[in-house]
Amino acid sequence: MLTVNEYFQGNVKSIGLTVEGAQGAPGKATVGVMAPGDYEFGTNCVEVMKVIAGKLTVKLPGQAAWKDFGPGSEFRVDANVKFQLKVTVDTAYLCLYL
Repeated sequence: MLTVNEYFQGNVKSIGLTVEGAQGAPGKATVGVMAPGDYEFGTNCVEVMKVIAGKLTVKLPGQAAWKDFGPGSEFRVDANVKFQLKVTVDTAYLCLYL
């Protein structure tokens, strides 16, 4: 079943789905878009974010520097933390929940 999510007054929208995870077990993923803005997200599990189009500038927990991620790149975020994003152009992403 697909679920539709909307955050930050509609500036971040995603569609959630069930995907095949580790060793064939069901897992969760979202495919979404972000409009330009500054965002902070919290995690409940490990997340792998893959940039499909656009650019995300990310500050991961425990890191002093911001890092840019463009199309085809990805980053991992640990469970139970918060991370910050700066988005300067409309950006599409895939997030896998591990």
